[in-house]
Formats: sequence, structure tokens, C-alpha cells
Amino acid sequence: MKKVNSIFQLLTALFFGIGLVYFLTYEKMWGGTPLTGEVVSWLLAGLVIYLITWGTSWGYVSSLNSRIKKIELEKKDLKALVFDLERGGKVNPVERKTEVSKDDTESSVIKPRENFK
Repeated sequence: MKKVNSIFQLLTALFFGIGLVYFLTYEKMWGGTPLTGEVVSWLLAGLVIYLITWGTSWGYVSSLNSRIKKIELEKKDLKALVFDLERGGKVNPVERKTEVSKDDTESSVIKPRENFK
């Protein structure tokens, strides 16, 4: 993805560089001024190339950001695991079990509050 992004950026710069040289030397080469339609078509083609370049760079950056988020979540999980392993010998882990009674299931959908100590 990085290579594709670099290629499109180079293509955009090359296109606008060639367009600049073309329009600066147009009068000397053909003895007149460029037509409006020709200039507009060059600018529209440049806009399309620029939008493609912007889209590829946005996609590349978003893929890097998603990879960073995944790695950060994995890092947090590993830190929590190390913390649990370090404290595992000192403090017994608290087991939380929910007790379901017949009154709770019949009376309402909302479960009563449970206090864990």
C-alpha cells in the first residue's frame, strides 16, 4: 500500500510539472495561447489524479491507525495479564456468580442489583 501511495504521489507531481512546462512554453511552440477547454481538461485530469492520490494516502493512513489500535489493545491485554499473574499469588481472584431465582425471571426483565464484596 505504501508503494502504491508513493507512485500516485509521484504521478501527481509529474503530471502538474509537465502541465506547468507545457503551458509556459505553449506560446513559443505553437504561436498562440492555449484554449480554455484545453486548460480546463488539464485541470480536471489533475484533480482526478490528485483525488486518487488523496484517497490512497487516506487509506494507507487509516490502515496504519487501525493496526496501531490493535497493537495498543493487545498491549493493554498483555499488561493486564502480567498484572494478574503478579498479583495471582498474593490475592485470590474473586469469583462472581450470578444467582437466578424464580422471582426474578417471572416478575420483570430488569435484574436486581448485586453487591460484590
